[in-house]
Amino acid sequence: MIDEKTAPYAALLLRVSLGVALLAHGLLKVFVFTVPGTVQFFESVGYPGFFAYLVILAELGGGAALILGAFVRPVAIALIPVLIGATLQHAGNGWLFTAQGGGWEFPAFWTAMLGVQALLGAGTLALRLPLPVAVPAWAR
Repeated sequence: MIDEKTAPYAALLLRVSLGVALLAHGLLKVFVFTVPGTVQFFESVGYPGFFAYLVILAELGGGAALILGAFVRPVAIALIPVLIGATLQHAGNGWLFTAQGGGWEFPAFWTAMLGVQALLGAGTLALRLPLPVAVPAWAR
């Protein structure tokens, strides 16, 4: 049974945790690996270089949106393919993320948590913005 008194706080905790992690990963790609370095890495593992720009934008924009609680369900759903791509990239390195090159446990878990967030919704303390287009009630 879901505790209706605490569930909105659980959704908040998950949302902010996911948002901070995504924002940190996006900033890592910009300031540590650099954008050209991230493009080069994507190309070295067989992804098109322009995907690096899309991933950086998704991590920065999606992370910020989750932290703020804006458009949480659509953002979480939109980020799932990004994390599936990360999971696939790490799949050959084994299960544990401590493996050389990072295993697939962390991105797979992160993917699942984005699915949970999409199902839960924003929770409490969320920025409630009107959606720019007609969106089904489940996606709000």
